[in-house]
Amino acid sequence: MRILVVSPDLYERHRSLLTQMHRLRALIFGSRLSWDVEIAAAEERDEYDAVGPTYILAVDATDRVAGCARLLPALGPTMLERTFPTLLATGALAAHMGMVESSRFCVDTSLEAGRGGGQLHQATLTMFAGIIEWSMTNGYSEIVTATDLRFERILKRAGWPMRRLGEPAAIGNTTAVAGILPADRTSFERVLPAGYRSTLAPENDIRGAA
Repeated sequence: MRILVVSPDLYERHRSLLTQMHRLRALIFGSRLSWDVEIAAAEERDEYDAVGPTYILAVDATDRVAGCARLLPALGPTMLERTFPTLLATGALAAHMGMVESSRFCVDTSLEAGRGGGQLHQATLTMFAGIIEWSMTNGYSEIVTATDLRFERILKRAGWPMRRLGEPAAIGNTTAVAGILPADRTSFERVLPAGYRSTLAPENDIRGAA
């Protein structure tokens, strides 16, 4: 399984993978989690897909998208501050140049490849490592996100605990919480799965540290 970064200049080149991504989001958020999301033509999209985000994709050996996340600079429009400000203790995000927002994270854990006894799915750890690696490579030291309590526990299991920015609150049919995750080498090495590959760094650079 490898990490692929799709920045706005690469949208057209990777159109088929982005279509898979939007369909995976519809499957996970719409069908499995029953979140209140907009789905059209079996694809989930929202207003933040229209402002030039960078997408992180976990792609398997058959070019199937197994996981995805959307990254936007925290100084720009973010889902957390515009859509879920109630999750912030102060109602506002203290954004800075070194902070990026991760949203629409999801993984298809039904895939047999990547399952391990008692371990987190390889696609989940691959996504964690890819987000951290991309953030470090692009000068970000903090990742801010809104998630649910179940996923907060997964982050803790992976050795990448989140620092809360407010108290949990009911949003739709889930209990959500906002927090900050560190983007540093220590966190990267903790979540790094065996066989990790990405398009971000030369061989034996960041990945060779683990």
